[in-house]
Amino acid sequence: MRFDQISLDKQEGVALLTLNRPDRMNAFTTQMMLEIVAALDECDADDAVRAVIFTGAGDRAFCAGADLGGGAATFDYDKRSDKAAILPEGTAPSPVRADGSIDWSHPLIRDSGGRVSMRIFEAKKPVLGAINGAAVGIGATMTLPMDARLGSETARYGFVFARRGIVPEAASSWFLPRLVGISHAVDLCYSGRLIGAEEARKKGLVQSVHAPGTLIDAAIAKAREMTEHSAPVSVALTRHMLWRMLGAAHPMSAHRWDSRAIFARGRSPDAAEGVTSFLEKRPPNFTASVAEDYPWFGEFEEAPPYS
Repeated sequence: MRFDQISLDKQEGVALLTLNRPDRMNAFTTQMMLEIVAALDECDADDAVRAVIFTGAGDRAFCAGADLGGGAATFDYDKRSDKAAILPEGTAPSPVRADGSIDWSHPLIRDSGGRVSMRIFEAKKPVLGAINGAAVGIGATMTLPMDARLGSETARYGFVFARRGIVPEAASSWFLPRLVGISHAVDLCYSGRLIGAEEARKKGLVQSVHAPGTLIDAAIAKAREMTEHSAPVSVALTRHMLWRMLGAAHPMSAHRWDSRAIFARGRSPDAAEGVTSFLEKRPPNFTASVAEDYPWFGEFEEAPPYS
C-alpha cells in the first residue's frame, strides 16, 4: 500500500511508523486508519521487523485527535464524506433503515479509532509509542494497547471526548482502567482536562519521560531491549497471552493456554536452541518465523465478531 498520511521506516529490526500530517498536527482521518492497519499487516509479515514504534511528524504533536475539518458534523458518521473508503461493495450507504430503525452492525457505525486499537492489540510484534507532543482524543487512546509508551517532556495528553459531546472510543473503556486504574480513568474522561508528561507518568499512562531530542533513541533502545535476546515467536505468543488474559474470568484459562503454548514451543527448534546456547554460553540463534511458525490457538485468540 502507498502511504500518504503515515511513513514507515524499517532499520535494524525496528519499524518507525510516523503519523505524517504535521500541518494538521497529525490529526486522525479514515485514510490514516487504513494506512496504519496496512502498515501493521506489513510489519507482522516481515520477520526482519522485531518491534514497531509509533511517533508523530514535527515537534508539536503526536496526534491532536480526529481531524475536525468536517465541522459540526465531524462525529456524525452517517454524514461522513469518506464512506466509499470503508463500506464494502454492495453495503447500504446508511445504517438508518427505511422504517427509521438503525442497523447497529452496519460497518459505517464502526469506530475508526477502535479499528486501529484492535489492530495494535492483535499485533505479533511489540508496539511502542514515542509520544512527541500533543496526544489528544484518538491521539491518546490509540496508545493504550501499546506495550510501552515513552513521552516527551513537552507532551500533553487529553481524553477530551465529553468536552466534544461524545464518549471515549478506540476501546479505551477497556484499556484505560487497566493501565491507570478506574479512579484515574474516570477523572481523565469525565473532566477531559489536559495533563502534562510528568502527571501522565505518575498515573501510569507513560512509563518514562524524555527530553525531545532523545525520545526516539530511547524508544529504539527500549524496543531492542524487549526483543534483542528473545525468540521472535515466543515474544509474539507472549504478547497475545498477556494482553488477552487481562480479561479472563479465571486463571484456568491461562493455565490451558500456557500448557498448549509450552507444548507447541517445546517441540520447536527455538526451544532446543535456547537451552543449548545457554549451556554453551553464547548468544542464541533463533530461526522460527513469526509469519510462518506462530502456533495459533483459536479458542483463546479469535475475537468475537463485530455486530
